[in-house]
Amino acid sequence: MSEQAATSGGKEPAVLVLGIGNLLWADEGFGVRAVEEMHRRYEVPDNVTLMDGGTQGIYLVQHVRDADVLIVFDAVDYGLPPGTMKLVEDEEVPRFMGCKKISLHQTGFQEVLAMAAMMGDAPRRLLLIGVQPEELEDYGGSLRAVVKAQIGPAIEKAVEELSRLGISLRRRPVPLPPESTIACPIMHSERYEGERPSAAEACRVGDPRLLADANFAPPADPEAEIEAILGRIPEGPSGGRG
Repeated sequence: MSEQAATSGGKEPAVLVLGIGNLLWADEGFGVRAVEEMHRRYEVPDNVTLMDGGTQGIYLVQHVRDADVLIVFDAVDYGLPPGTMKLVEDEEVPRFMGCKKISLHQTGFQEVLAMAAMMGDAPRRLLLIGVQPEELEDYGGSLRAVVKAQIGPAIEKAVEELSRLGISLRRRPVPLPPESTIACPIMHSERYEGERPSAAEACRVGDPRLLADANFAPPADPEAEIEAILGRIPEGPSGGRG
């Protein structure tokens, strides 16, 4: 995902409003959609940066280090009913961050916050605006209705927090068009949802035509099968295989 900023500047306090998550896994994209929509609705002053952090993980460390105030939108597994919004503040934030790691190499945001703190540059103020996801296993899917309905309220919570800090945002008379997104231009919500293939055209969770195939049977002893395969691989010049 891109990390394009709506605006940035050097005034104090430096504020970073960050949306994190993966648009390809349904409700996991909540954070990105929220900051994307906030940019469409509001103009921000020079000391406020709106950013699509996507799944960049460790690459966000410097941005976090540069922020005095960090507000994060994310899908968070609080163990609550789907669509529930919950705010978490300051030292409580790290243990709630990162509902799901999509891959083993994806650095969780907990680690990003820990690295910033280790370097002595943790934001002075942290606010996590998290929403309980309903669905995370729908590859290529969109936000579920109960989660999508919380985008507006989540943005208002961020606006309220900034107002409390003495930072006023100006609401745009007309929201920017979807293609003016700060997130990935080819993934803006209208295009992403409007051009998605049907379930019949593109499998989303596991193709039942294969899963139900009577000709498939798992190996009786997977480890023995792997050993047999490895035993057929010739050893290289140094004695190792391949």
